[in-house]
Amino acid sequence: MKVLVVGSGGREHAIVWKAAQSPRVDKIYCAPGNAGIAELAECVDIKAMEFDRLVDFAKTNAIDLTIVGMDDPLVGGIVDAFEAEGLRVFGPRKNAAILEGSKAFSKDLMKKYHIPTAAYETFTDPKEAVKYLETSKYPIVLKADGLALGKGVLICENKEQALDGVREIMEDKKFGSAGNKMVVEEFLTGREVSVLSYVDGKIVKTMASAQDHKRAKDGDEGLNTGGMGNFSPTPFYTKEVDEYCQKYIFQPTVDAMAAEGRPFKGVIFFGLILTADGPKVLEYNARFGDPEAQVVLPRQENDIIDVCEACIDGTLDQIDLKFKDDACVCVVLASDGYPVSYKKGYPIRGLDNFKGKDGYYVFHAGTAFNEKGEVVTNGGRVLGVTALGKDLKEARANAYKAVDWVDFDNKYYRHDIGHAIDEFQG
Repeated sequence: MKVLVVGSGGREHAIVWKAAQSPRVDKIYCAPGNAGIAELAECVDIKAMEFDRLVDFAKTNAIDLTIVGMDDPLVGGIVDAFEAEGLRVFGPRKNAAILEGSKAFSKDLMKKYHIPTAAYETFTDPKEAVKYLETSKYPIVLKADGLALGKGVLICENKEQALDGVREIMEDKKFGSAGNKMVVEEFLTGREVSVLSYVDGKIVKTMASAQDHKRAKDGDEGLNTGGMGNFSPTPFYTKEVDEYCQKYIFQPTVDAMAAEGRPFKGVIFFGLILTADGPKVLEYNARFGDPEAQVVLPRQENDIIDVCEACIDGTLDQIDLKFKDDACVCVVLASDGYPVSYKKGYPIRGLDNFKGKDGYYVFHAGTAFNEKGEVVTNGGRVLGVTALGKDLKEARANAYKAVDWVDFDNKYYRHDIGHAIDEFQG
C-alpha cells in the first residue's frame, strides 16, 4: 500500500511511525511533514488546506489510504473532497467534524441527547454576553466557538476577568473568526482525562486513557497551550469510570451523530472531567490528540492501517483493539516564550542518541531543515520526548532521562509531567 498522512506535527509523526510498522505499507508520503517525519516518509510540499493539490497528488501517485491528522482540514471538508474523487480517506466528513469545529453545536448535541456536560449559554452578541456575566457565579469558563489551536478557552475567576475575556474573544478577535460565537460554561472541578476512540459510524472502540498537561509552566501555572506533555494510562480512569462513560457518553455520542444524519467515522477524542457528580464531557475533538497520540500509539498492539480501514468500511466490530500493559510518558520540549512569542531556527543537537534505543522515541512537532541540512527548531512545540516503562513512574523517569539526550538554544519544558501519579499513589 501507499499511504499519505496529512499534517506536520508530533501527532502526524506518531501516525507515520505507527503506519511504518505495518507489513501492508510499502511507501508513506506526508504533506507537508517535518524534519523528523522525513526519516520515515517522503515529505511533500503541499499545505494541509490545499485540498485540490492533495487530491491531485493522491490520484497521480495512486495513494491507497490517506490519514488526516489535523483539525483544520477535517473541519474544512478534506474528507468530502477526497471521497468525491473515489479516494479512501480516514477521518470524519465535514458535517461530522463539526463536533470539534463548533463548541456550540457539540453543547447543543449533548443537551438534546442527555450526554453529561456542564451547563452553558451561547452568545453571538458581546453585549448580551456581558449582561449574562453581570449576574453569573464565578469562576466561569469562556470558549471561542470555533478552532483556536487548543487555546480558545478562558477560565475567569471573577467578573472583571470575564468581561476582559468577552472583549478578547468577541471584540478584539484574539482567536479570529472562532470568536464570532462564544460559549459561556459553568466551571467544573475534578480530574481531567482524555479518551481517544476509533469510530466507524455505528460502533466506538476506545483506546488507552491518557492525561494532558495544558498549562505552559510547572504546577499547572501559565497560559493554556496545545499540550506540554502527556501520560498513559491515567490511574484516575478506573474500570467503573470506563463502564459509566461507555454507557452514558461514548456510544450515546456516536448514536446522536448518526441520528442527526452526521455519521462519524474516524477518531473522536473525548475530553472528560471526573466530577463529584460523575464524568462529564468538557469537549470533543474530531482527530487524534497531540500529544495524546504520542503516548497512546506506542502502546497500541494493532496495525493502525487495519483499524483505519475498518472505520472506513464500517467493520470495526471485527477488530479486537488491544493495548500493552505498560505505560508511556511524553515530555514536550518547547521554544522558550511559547505560546506567545519565541524564536525559531536553532540547530537541534543529540537526536542520534535515540537511535537503537528500544522504548525511547523523539517525535518531531516543530522542526525543519536549514540551508546547511541541519535539523532546526521551527515552532512553539519542537519535540515530544517519549518513553515507555513497566509502570508510570518508570516511564516518567525514562522520559526525563531522555530529555537530557537532546538540546537546542531556547529549550524549555515542564519538570512535572505526570506529577498526578505521585498524588494517586500517596
